[in-house]
Amino acid sequence: MNCAKEEIKKLLLGFNVKIVGFCKIPLNIKIPEIEDTLPRAIVFGYPLSKSVLATIKDRPTLIYKHHYKTVNWILDQTAYHLVRFIEERNKKAIAIPASQTIDWETQKGHISHKVLAKEAGLGFIGKSGLLIHPVFGAQVRYASILTDLNFEPDQTNNADCGTCRKCIEACPAKAITEDGVDLSRCLVQLKEFSKIRGIGQYICGVCVKVCNGRN
Repeated sequence: MNCAKEEIKKLLLGFNVKIVGFCKIPLNIKIPEIEDTLPRAIVFGYPLSKSVLATIKDRPTLIYKHHYKTVNWILDQTAYHLVRFIEERNKKAIAIPASQTIDWETQKGHISHKVLAKEAGLGFIGKSGLLIHPVFGAQVRYASILTDLNFEPDQTNNADCGTCRKCIEACPAKAITEDGVDLSRCLVQLKEFSKIRGIGQYICGVCVKVCNGRN
């Protein structure tokens, strides 16, 4: 079982992906359009550029928008190659896109990469509602592969933000509190940001920028 994990890590390293975890999909998660025959997940991430994030002050920038889309593209391309790798071994695999929203009001995709990443030991869910990696903080984008490939799950990460309040203090929508994230406030702000000339999509990046882990 661990042999499969090592082969996958080696493949991903060839795409310069060093953040990867393995988990079972929680039983309470139901995935639209996908039959319940893929019980495990491989989650991998790619860090965002600190130089690009530095261009963000209190709103998204055009250079951040392009970088965000580029990293998502890299993740999706890598996911395609990993799916082919698994299918060539006569196993099933489906790639969940790095960024594909199927319900804008709740800001949800087919499955939560951050929930799977937590299960796979890549970090914990922070006050911002984002996955907090121990080294890179919230500054990582993720993609997930659902599969019936057999492997030993990694240990779940049960850390927390402690006394850190950076995202609470920085959030332009005041949507983040000690009690959680008000998604309706966040969505209102994202809609406003989408009106900025050249942005045209629901992105922010402010809470991502300030949450930098140990880097």
